[in-house]
Amino acid sequence: MILASRFRPAWWLPGPHLQTMFPSLFRRRVRLTTHRERQELPDGDFLDMDWAGLDNTGSIVLVLHGLEGSIHSHYVAGIMQRLVREGNRVVLLHFRNCSEEANRLARSYHSGETGDLQYIIQNLIARFISVPIAVIGFSLGGNVLLKWLGEQGPKAPLMAAIAVSVPFDLALCAQHLNKGPSRLYQWYLMRKLHRSVRRKAMRIPPPVPLSRLPELRSFYQFDDHITAPVHGFRNAAEYYADSSSRRFLKQIKVPTLILQARDDPFLPVNALPEERELSESVTLELSRHGGHVGFIAGSLPWNPHYWLESRIAGYLQDQPRH
Repeated sequence: MILASRFRPAWWLPGPHLQTMFPSLFRRRVRLTTHRERQELPDGDFLDMDWAGLDNTGSIVLVLHGLEGSIHSHYVAGIMQRLVREGNRVVLLHFRNCSEEANRLARSYHSGETGDLQYIIQNLIARFISVPIAVIGFSLGGNVLLKWLGEQGPKAPLMAAIAVSVPFDLALCAQHLNKGPSRLYQWYLMRKLHRSVRRKAMRIPPPVPLSRLPELRSFYQFDDHITAPVHGFRNAAEYYADSSSRRFLKQIKVPTLILQARDDPFLPVNALPEERELSESVTLELSRHGGHVGFIAGSLPWNPHYWLESRIAGYLQDQPRH
C-alpha cells in the first residue's frame, strides 16, 4: 500500500536540494566504534564489513550503502549509531571496491547485483542461529535490496526490510540526472566513479582506456561503456531493464517499508511505483518533501533532527521477533 508520510521538513531547509545536500556538507561527524571483518568469497574476491554493537544481544541489522558509499557516508554512520543504541548488532556491507582496498576481480558492484547480498545473508544466518535479521538499503543499496527480496519471494529469511530513496527505474533516473539541477549530483558521483575506476586500473585494466574516461560524463555513458560490459550486459539499456527494482516489488513477501520523497532530485515522479505494483507486504511511505536520503526536520538550524533514523528505528522496534 501507499501511505502519506508524517515527515515534515525543517522550515530552514526548503526544497529538495537543501534537504539532500545539508547532511553531506554540514552534519557533525558521528562517533562510531567499528570492527572491520573481511569475508572471502567463493570466486576469489572479498567483501569488507564493518560491525558496531557486537556486544549487544538484539537483532542483526545489515546496512547497504548507496553509489560509492562507505562507512564514512553520513547516513550510514548515523543509522548505525542509532540502531546500536537500540540494542542491535549492526553491520555495514561494503560493496566490492567500496572499502579502502580495490577488489581483486574485474567485476565490481552495480544496482542489480544481488549475489553478494545473498551470500552474506546466508553467512549471517549460519553464524547467528535463530537471531532475527533485518536489512536496510539506501539509494542504490535500496534497489539491490528490493530486487533481491523480489527474487527470493517467500524464501527471504528476514524479519523486515527498509529501503530509502530508491531509484526504482534506472533508465528514467539516468535520464533525469542528466537534466537541469540534477546534473550537479551526476557530476559529483561521476567524479567518484572515475576515481574508483582509476584506482582499480592499477590492478585490472578497465574496458576503456583511462585516457577516454573523461568522455564518460553521464551515468548512461558510464554504464554503457563500463558497468554493462564488465558485468555481462550488452549495453546500458539491458543493464537498466534487468536491474531496476520496480518490476520485482510485486513478488516481495517480507514486511518491507520504503521511505521516499516525491521531490527526490535523483528520479522523476513517473519512476515511482503505483499501488498495483506493490505486494501486500510492501508499504511505500511517500512524503511531498525530503530530497534524496535527506528527510531533515527540526525547528533550529543548529539542532537538526534526522527523521530517517527515528522512523527506521521505530519500524524495526514494531516488528515481531520470531
